[in-house]
Amino acid sequence: MDDSFALTLKELSMKVTPKRLAILDILDEEPVYVSPDEIWEKMKERFARIGLPTVYRNLEDLSMGGVITKVIHPNRQLYYYFCRNRRHHHHFICVSCRKVEDLDMCGIKGMKKSIEKTVGGTVLSHLVQINGLCKRCTEIKVAKGDS
Repeated sequence: MDDSFALTLKELSMKVTPKRLAILDILDEEPVYVSPDEIWEKMKERFARIGLPTVYRNLEDLSMGGVITKVIHPNRQLYYYFCRNRRHHHHFICVSCRKVEDLDMCGIKGMKKSIEKTVGGTVLSHLVQINGLCKRCTEIKVAKGDS
């Protein structure tokens, strides 16, 4: 288990618990986003007694703390992903193979000015997630003749 997980939780004033550390370890081992059910199945291998609500509660706490990324799939299911990149960035989500790629760009400055001018509101935060097919999945789709 990565010692930096405990440090990250402490820096965010979050309680360091064995279950939170295990969730982070499981997510860190995954190259793709995973569902709470998939995490729960792996947690049951590590803990004799663990309920799905406990997994959901910890995932939500970690997500709200900015430790993990919540992925909202077009199928309306929630998934989670651990990204080590702590700089401000967004993600490209492949809805086919579940790959997540960092996008080191953000258009919030222009959007913020436009919102302030047209709506008169104040932007407090933002979430941007771009859904699509990665290069590999696009090539497979084209090869199959799917349009």
